[in-house]
Amino acid sequence: MTETKAVLTEAEREEKLQEKTEEKEVNSKNFIEQIIEKDLEEGVYQHVQTRFPPEPNGYLHIGHAKSILLNYGLAQKYHGKFNMRFDDTNPTKEKTEFVESILADIRWLGADWEDRLFFASNYFQQMYEAAVTLIRKGKAYVCDLSAEEIRSYRGSLTEPGKESPYRNRSVEENLELFENMKNGMYQDGEKVLRAKIDMASPNINMRDPVIYRVAHMTHHNTGDTWCIYPMYDFAHPIEDAIEQITHSICTLEFEDHRPLYDWVVRELEYPEPPKQIEFAKLYLTNVVTGKRYIKKLVEDGVVDGWDDPRLVTIAALRRRGFTPESIKKFVELCGVSKANSSVDYAMLEYCIREDLKQKAPRYMAVLDPIRLVIDNYPEGETEYVEACNNPENEAMGTRKIPFGREVYIERDDFRIEPPKKYFRLFPGNEVRLMHAYFVTCTGYETDSDGKVTVVHATYDPKTKCGSGFSERKVKGTIHWVPKEAAIEAEVRLYENLVDEEKGKLNADGTLNLNEHSIQVMPVCYLEPAFYGAKAPDSFQFVRNGFFCVDSKDSLPEHLVFNRIVSLKSSFKL
Repeated sequence: MTETKAVLTEAEREEKLQEKTEEKEVNSKNFIEQIIEKDLEEGVYQHVQTRFPPEPNGYLHIGHAKSILLNYGLAQKYHGKFNMRFDDTNPTKEKTEFVESILADIRWLGADWEDRLFFASNYFQQMYEAAVTLIRKGKAYVCDLSAEEIRSYRGSLTEPGKESPYRNRSVEENLELFENMKNGMYQDGEKVLRAKIDMASPNINMRDPVIYRVAHMTHHNTGDTWCIYPMYDFAHPIEDAIEQITHSICTLEFEDHRPLYDWVVRELEYPEPPKQIEFAKLYLTNVVTGKRYIKKLVEDGVVDGWDDPRLVTIAALRRRGFTPESIKKFVELCGVSKANSSVDYAMLEYCIREDLKQKAPRYMAVLDPIRLVIDNYPEGETEYVEACNNPENEAMGTRKIPFGREVYIERDDFRIEPPKKYFRLFPGNEVRLMHAYFVTCTGYETDSDGKVTVVHATYDPKTKCGSGFSERKVKGTIHWVPKEAAIEAEVRLYENLVDEEKGKLNADGTLNLNEHSIQVMPVCYLEPAFYGAKAPDSFQFVRNGFFCVDSKDSLPEHLVFNRIVSLKSSFKL
């Protein structure tokens, strides 16, 4: 008996194709997008509203970039709204400097909050009223235990906590004491307000957490209006609820705090409570991201500020020469998941190479110069050779480079006694000067220490680049800069701030710093095409890597360049 195949109609084929396409689209969505789409489909929320809520207690780093772009991207994708909000509830560590730097970073990344800039401190009155509401419901009480006593009463992961002796104060007494706290009648640490939840909860965060403390501190936004301040775990869900955030997206360390987040919005009876969703943080190998570590590096003068190009704060990456596009590509490649993992720093370097290789001009720069004198070239004569501005992007056109009797070359491009397979310049060897002529080394000069100061050569006038000369070939091509038209500049070469081989931390918990994380080349020479370069202009220095004009130290009369990344990559996509 023979089987007969069912013949699908055109409509059935289109239907099956549509099903496969939809299945592929669902599988390509990250888990947060799947949650959001399910909520919209089921009517849990009618719209999407996200936020980025940094604490202004330091500069943002590469990990924050992931959160910024994720929250902003979700709002864009689902035609929702994005809030920029400062979670400024701790005046002991917050500064206006940090507020301004964070806003600059987010603008640079391209996240647009329009007129939706908020400060948690603007909700202090509403937070105070929320705390009063909890007291009236019998869900909060004023506690006189010290911070150390509260910790000891809390119990452990294997033992339940012990109730505070002040836990059963009357509503009236708690209202009066809390009012007195607000009115400045107690010293710092003398009393706190705690949520009354469950001292036997398996989740320690639910064991009557502190939600308000006394702190006689001047706040950067509210001044001396308040002497009590809400704790983060209490303030954050209230801020989200007030702003009608639908999906409160945070990192995995807040997963154990989610029951408290839900308890706060539930007990305060917000009509459309936000939903907290956690995702994995972005960890990079061999870099420093902890604010505590960075702050110490800044205070100890190890780095020259939060924007030192050896750091991975967003300000430092911007100064180093990274572009918003490269950061976005990096975040995209990292993806969004629930599992913590580390990403190799080489991936970030790959992203900036990919972004710059077609849009950065490719010019010649000599970082460690020695003079090359072409003895048979006419003295006082200058001609021009033509060079492509970027071989990978012909649309960037060409330029003319002056060429004369003396040029600068890299010290590494000459050897008195060359090693095997060394195809650059040495006595008797012929190489091509890029875009120009074949030259043959005829001799050299040294100083009293035996260090080479000048290399001598002759050139073959028939071998000009583009002339079609084919009588002989050379194995080496070196770059150069015309001596008479050279621009002098300082160049800074950066390596990882921490020692890769020995690990990030020493046994005592201090950072294991790389002593060679910066190398300053004080006198380098650039070809004339660099004239007028200014921050944040980026270039590829031929054979040396990608560089940008430093935004902090560079001046028109003294150009300073930072190496963004070398040309070689160890990362494979």
